[in-house]
Amino acid sequence: MQPRDRAPYSAIVDRPPLRLPEGVRLVIWTIVNLEVWDITRPMARQVLPAPTGQVLLPDVPNWAWHEYGMRVGFWRFHALYERLGIRPTCSINARVCDDYERVAAAARDSGWEFMGHAWEQMPIHKVDDQRGMIHRTMDRLQDFTGIRPRGWLGPGLTQTAETPDLLAEAGVKYIGDFVWDDEPSRIRTTHGELVTLPYPVELNDIPMMMVQHHESPYWAQRVRDSFDRLYQEGADRAKFMSVAVHPYISGQPHRIKYLEEIYDYARTHPGVVFWNGTEILDWFEATA
Repeated sequence: MQPRDRAPYSAIVDRPPLRLPEGVRLVIWTIVNLEVWDITRPMARQVLPAPTGQVLLPDVPNWAWHEYGMRVGFWRFHALYERLGIRPTCSINARVCDDYERVAAAARDSGWEFMGHAWEQMPIHKVDDQRGMIHRTMDRLQDFTGIRPRGWLGPGLTQTAETPDLLAEAGVKYIGDFVWDDEPSRIRTTHGELVTLPYPVELNDIPMMMVQHHESPYWAQRVRDSFDRLYQEGADRAKFMSVAVHPYISGQPHRIKYLEEIYDYARTHPGVVFWNGTEILDWFEATA
């Protein structure tokens, strides 16, 4: 099935407003992306372009840039969320549990929700056995945390036409790959329904920082501007603002203060809650 086959077009103004719990007008969903970049393959992102346009392997500088996030940047995130009492969703390659067990254990022990993010960071279109990879990922994360993940995010939001069917078959209940709304929705699969949660692309540090090359303060301003409008609209219907960060980007010393600022700003407003994906899913399934 193509995406339109899974769910017909739906204008938000034609739907009955969803209602959050009494006194709540905006939910902030934080997603921390933890990945494994295999040194034997081209890197998922590049902060340094290939010299003279020739991609070389091993790509040590760009691999090491990502490695900084796991060695240093993640721990800035961890300290921030511990201080704020926020338990984000951790979009995690299952291989992180093996290659970076110290990082994965810190997230698990702090009560972060684990969301499947494939086995390692590579496009799903390049995976030979997609069904096997999905089950391997879900099983490893369940073994590591004791809880089978309920959510899934494709690496780089990649999916094939059959991915939602395979995810539902493996027990996934919600996905973040459909970035098409301000609120959860449902899509059909061959194994029942999946819920789509509003994962961000415009409040995501990869497109903002590494693709569009905006300066760091502009990222924080865009988040605040989005917050202001969604908070205003939240007086009439449930609204969600999602923020996605990567430790090798927002965990850098010149950017972390802007991440801290957006939480400080949001916390000055009454009626704002910080939920993970499972909490949003449970509310949606009980409400809609």
